[in-house]
Amino acid sequence: MEQKMQELKTGTTTVGIVAKDAIVLAADKKATMGYLVASTDADKIMQLEEHIGMTIAGVSGDTQALERYIKAEFKLYRYSEEERISVEAAANLISNILYARRFYPYIVQLIVGGYDTKPRLYSFDMAGAIQEEKEYFSTGSGSVTAFGVLEDKYRKGLNAEEAKKLAVRAVRAATKRDVASGGRSIDVVVIDRKGFRRVPEEEVKKLME
Repeated sequence: MEQKMQELKTGTTTVGIVAKDAIVLAADKKATMGYLVASTDADKIMQLEEHIGMTIAGVSGDTQALERYIKAEFKLYRYSEEERISVEAAANLISNILYARRFYPYIVQLIVGGYDTKPRLYSFDMAGAIQEEKEYFSTGSGSVTAFGVLEDKYRKGLNAEEAKKLAVRAVRAATKRDVASGGRSIDVVVIDRKGFRRVPEEEVKKLME
């Protein structure tokens, strides 16, 4: 009898928020393989450049391959142009990569955020459709719950600290209702004028209280 291999999936809730002075990204940490919890400490926020980050939802092998591809393209851009890529150009490049594989797509949902002259946030589908988000976005199986929290609590002009609290609240609410989301903690990243930095776990625990 043939047995099908189960793909490792990052069941997932990810969130991106546009703050007044930063982009905040957050994600749960659970990865699943069918009904098996394969990991409670999976990384779902990737640093693509010193000023750009990406959240991933979908098949882990696809997201890892895509991360390597994007980083290589960003390095080529830096070598050829002798400057780092802008957030807008990075988003368009990622859109082109996804569109080129539209007939055999990467099984992913992405949020890309960064800061150059201002905070910018983009969402993508598997075929490369791109949308600049002016406020927030969420992906993954827990996104329905996360969107409810974001729509209720988001307001324009949030600072980075307020956005961190809201991002954690949205992801935590999703982990309570979505069986595929969860994990040991919540990963939170802030991207501002100083660049990409992860919020220490101790600080995240305080935000969860």
